[in-house]
Amino acid sequence: MNIGVDPVKAGLVAALNKPGGNVTGITSVNAQIGSKWVGLMRELLPSVTRLAVLINPEVRMNTVDMVTDVQAAAAAVGLQVEVLSASTSSELETALASVVQKHAGVLMITPDPLFLDRRAQIAILALYHEVPAIYVNRAFPEVGGLMSYGSDWTDTFRQVGVYCSRILKGEKPADLPVQQQTKFHFVINLRTAKALRLQIPPTLLARADEVIE
Repeated sequence: MNIGVDPVKAGLVAALNKPGGNVTGITSVNAQIGSKWVGLMRELLPSVTRLAVLINPEVRMNTVDMVTDVQAAAAAVGLQVEVLSASTSSELETALASVVQKHAGVLMITPDPLFLDRRAQIAILALYHEVPAIYVNRAFPEVGGLMSYGSDWTDTFRQVGVYCSRILKGEKPADLPVQQQTKFHFVINLRTAKALRLQIPPTLLARADEVIE
């Protein structure tokens, strides 16, 4: 498996170190990066007092943990959090428009298959409403999103391939601990930053794994 939620909470394995069944693999628990997102966006826009988080209410397992993480990190630095919901393309348009109405200076897009599928729409709407947004993977900056920070998908798929090879050679999934992704990828799209009239701090540029110009 290559999964973005806690496989123990999902009931797929008994424990990370001892799966105990016929399933093992890699988990990328991006729910724990909410506080990192708050730090990055605050570094970009230190004057922001309110941020918005977009969730799909129909997918709750990873969403609840991530929103909780964002809220805790935001509260620690005096930021207010607005939670926006969307589970269809039309609801995405309404949600993105409401960011401005709620006076949120930053938008955070939680991991979700719908949002990934509609990434171009979201990036265009964020730019149209002039809202700086951060996403979970580089697929978003590739289509015009401002920034992404999340698990390194390339490394994750490589690790999955290694485990597949070991299992095909005779090792039992029950004996292979579930690995947690520890490599993260930070991407900045400078074209989008320019369109939003944002000056990216040199400290952020220096930490970026990839800069799209």
